[in-house]
Amino acid sequence: MQIVRISELDKKRVKIILEDRTYFPLYKAEQRRYDLAEGEELSSEQFQEIRTEILIKRARKRTMHLLERMDRTEAQLRDKLRQGYYPDDVIEDAIAYVKSYHYVDDLRYAQNYVRSHMEQKSQRKLQMELLSKGVPKQMITEALEEEYQQENERELILKWIEKKQYCAQEADIKEKRRMYQFLLRKGFQSDDILHVLDYLT
Repeated sequence: MQIVRISELDKKRVKIILEDRTYFPLYKAEQRRYDLAEGEELSSEQFQEIRTEILIKRARKRTMHLLERMDRTEAQLRDKLRQGYYPDDVIEDAIAYVKSYHYVDDLRYAQNYVRSHMEQKSQRKLQMELLSKGVPKQMITEALEEEYQQENERELILKWIEKKQYCAQEADIKEKRRMYQFLLRKGFQSDDILHVLDYLT
């Protein structure tokens, strides 16, 4: 397979681009070791050796390093590895590797996230944030159902009202509107907010 382009990523690394649009990163020392140059052929044996001995090992190590710093979703790990210019098959191998050791688990991530933020945010907001992190919708639903068995949206609204020291009996229409807008910004549903505010009046 022909090498159509070699572009510099930084002082130490280059990106090798093949004619079938496959690309991968190498250190410049590795490029020299394999004698890779634009317009030259890369044999399938060489490519498999680079893939097995360098890319797969490096992607697995990088994924483990990312998880050492903080818990991440599969989607977040994929994004980070794509930023490192790893090929898709190498990325999938690295994800499968850490999953086999249960180092990454999107359901566990969602449960921990909900548990940590459920007192500050509504279910809808948590769902939106977890979706943006790449957690599958089914897992988000499962995590929310589990973590909200003891707590519901209206209880959370009441907590926020108490925290803001809002007094329904003394509040005028302007204060009530301000509290309503505040709770909307927190992601609560209009019906739930009005129900609690009317209940307290």
